Amino acid sequence: MTADDIKAMLHASKTMQAIQSEVENTNRIALSVDCVIFGFEENKLKVLLIRSDLKKYKEKWSLLGDLIKPNEDLDSAAYRVLHQRTGLDDIFLEQVHTFGTVKRHPAGRVVTVAYYSLINVEHHKLKILDNELHWQDVKTVTDLAFDHQEIFDTCYKRLQKRIQEHPLGFNLLPKKFSLRELQNLYESILDLKMDRRNFRKKFFSMNLLTDLNEMEKDVPHRPGKLYQFNFKKYEKNKKTWIGIDF
Repeated sequence: MTADDIKAMLHASKTMQAIQSEVENTNRIALSVDCVIFGFEENKLKVLLIRSDLKKYKEKWSLLGDLIKPNEDLDSAAYRVLHQRTGLDDIFLEQVHTFGTVKRHPAGRVVTVAYYSLINVEHHKLKILDNELHWQDVKTVTDLAFDHQEIFDTCYKRLQKRIQEHPLGFNLLPKKFSLRELQNLYESILDLKMDRRNFRKKFFSMNLLTDLNEMEKDVPHRPGKLYQFNFKKYEKNKKTWIGIDF
């Protein structure tokens, strides 16, 4: 080993020590996670909200969140928070964005990582209802505690983008569904009214719907044909999937 190599090692060691000292002396910053759980129920898109237990935000609603423990990674913390607050443990969460405005939390410097999910409310019954935990229509969500309105808005936009890029909404429908139900689903999530003929034309052009040769029964309107989404065909061709432009 040459003298230059030894000098380089000593320099690297000192640099690492300096970094460690800087980390230890820097103002502590807490890290948290917030979960935005969207649910589809009765042709409405909803979000899971809980009453804030902080005096500053008395009577305000907030998202499900908590600080991350020293021995947790981000994903583990998000699933822990969801399970502790709702009792649910079979939901897929996707990381969306990090929010770090300096004064976003009254307790001090807290940076939060937002996760979101989309589920069928009927298939995921809440097992815990503390702090008035409930499903709320997304159209009525305003003025949430902390910066949770911004977090909610960001995740909602991500959801709307994702459902046009990938057919994830089909998991919210019955195994057999009508085109009316399919259109109601997309209109609820995208918050727009679609032309019936144009909507059906776009979905039929993808060739991913299987006609079951069955009709709806016991419905208050004219019975429609029933279909299934061909997941196997989608998986086979998803690399060439170009999404749906409404």
